[in-house]
Amino acid sequence: MAKKQEVDARHYDVILSPHITEKSTLLSEHNAIVFKVAKTASKPQVKEAVEALYDRKVAGVNIIVQKGKTKRWKGQPYKRTDVKKAIVTLAEGQEPIDITSGI
Repeated sequence: MAKKQEVDARHYDVILSPHITEKSTLLSEHNAIVFKVAKTASKPQVKEAVEALYDRKVAGVNIIVQKGKTKRWKGQPYKRTDVKKAIVTLAEGQEPIDITSGI
């Protein structure tokens, strides 16, 4: 296990929720996990937050901004909000993060 960091309130502001899809479940087999993160979050902030909240060593962070789709409801167009996602790869030898349990 990595050295336990101080858990700060700002860590909870960076990581919003786990992103659970078929593709993210397949990534978990390769020691990676996907989180929805704040729009202003940077890679170092995401790495620090995951290491503090889950007590795991992070090897790398990739960030994706998924642009919101334009949809229609009752004939009126609207736009879904943009979502920023972070793919966090854990270091070799680290236990996978169980996102179904509470923090």
